Amino acid sequence: MTATETAQTSAPGSGTPGGTPKGGIPSALTAGHLKPRTPWLILVGSLALSAIVFGVLATGTGEYNWAGALIVGLIVYAFAVWLFSYLVEGRRRATDRLVTAIVTGAFLLAMAPLISVAYTVVSLGLNRFDLEFFTSSMRNVTGEGGGALHAIVGTLLMTGAAAIISIPIGLMTSIYLVEYGRGKLARGITFLVDVMTGIPSIVAGLFAYALFALFFGPGIRLGIAGAVALSILMIPVVVRSSEEMLRLVPNELREASYALGVPKWLTIVKVVLPTSIAGIVTGIMLSIARVIGETAPLLIAAGFTQSMNYNLFEGRMQSLPVYVYTQYANQGNPASAYLDRAWAAALTLILIVMLLNLAGRLIAKFFAPKFGR
Repeated sequence: MTATETAQTSAPGSGTPGGTPKGGIPSALTAGHLKPRTPWLILVGSLALSAIVFGVLATGTGEYNWAGALIVGLIVYAFAVWLFSYLVEGRRRATDRLVTAIVTGAFLLAMAPLISVAYTVVSLGLNRFDLEFFTSSMRNVTGEGGGALHAIVGTLLMTGAAAIISIPIGLMTSIYLVEYGRGKLARGITFLVDVMTGIPSIVAGLFAYALFALFFGPGIRLGIAGAVALSILMIPVVVRSSEEMLRLVPNELREASYALGVPKWLTIVKVVLPTSIAGIVTGIMLSIARVIGETAPLLIAAGFTQSMNYNLFEGRMQSLPVYVYTQYANQGNPASAYLDRAWAAALTLILIVMLLNLAGRLIAKFFAPKFGR
C-alpha cells in the first residue's frame, strides 16, 4: 500500500459519502451534514409535541384547536431544525434551513384559505348543481326549485359586451404608449391609467348609472349600463398588461422590419403584436376574471330581475354575483333552498372563470410565434 492510499484510508470521511468514524459506523454528525430524513423526523416530532400540548389544553374546554396546533408545530419545527443544523452543519447552513422553513410555512399559510374556500364552495355548491339549476330561472319561484339560467346569460352578455368595449380601447392605448407616445400627453395618459386602476368598483357603477340617467332619466337599469361599468374597471388592466408585453418585444425585430421597408403600422400588426400575443391574451383573461365577479357596479347599473332577459338595451338584467347576493340576503322559506342556490351560483362563477382562463391559454399557445415558423 502506497503512502497516498494509506493517507486516504486513514482520512476521516473516506470510504462512505457520509464519513466513517473510528468505530466503522457511519454518522451524519461527524460528517457535518444532516441526513435527508432528519428534517422530516424533526417536523413529525414538532407536530406531535404541539398536538400533545394542545390536547392537554383541550381537556378543560373540550374543543381541540387544530389550526393552533398546526401553526405552533410549524414554529417549533423552524426553531428545532435551525438548532440541529447549527450544532451539526454550522451557521450558514442553519440560516438556510431556517429561511427555507419560513418561506415554506408562508406558502402553506397563503394556500390554506384558498384551499378552504375552494373546498367550501365545491362541497356546498354541489347540493344544487343539477339540470334544473342550469335550465330554469327564478320567475314565479318563492321556495325550493328554480335556477340561475337568467343570471348565467346576463353574466356572459354583460361581460362579453364589456370585453368588446375594453379590449380595442385598452390595446390601442397600450400601442400608442409604447410605439408612438412621447411627451406630456403620454405621461398624462399613463397617470390617468394608474388612477383608474385604483378606482373602487362602486364608483364605476355610479358613473355608469349617472351617465345613462342623463339620457334616459333617473331609475334606469340596463344591461349595457352594467357592461359600461365593467369596462371602466377592465380598461386599465388591459392597458397595463398589454403595455408591459409590448415593451418586452426586442427593438431588433422592429429595426429589422424597418430596414426591409415595412411601414410602422404594418410592423406593429405583423411583428410586434404576434410576438407578444401570448402575454396580451393572458392579460385580457386576467382582466375578464377581474370584472366578472363584480357585484356592486352591476347591482347599481343593471339591477336584478327574476326573469330571462337577452337584450342588453332593454330592461334589467341579472348576473351571477348579484344572484348570489340576492339569494343570500333575501332568504325565504326554506332558507336552505336559497343558500343552496347561492353556493351553486358561486361554484358556477368559479367554473366560468376557470374555463375562460383555459381558453385564453389555448389561444395564446395557438397564436404563439413558434406556430408561424
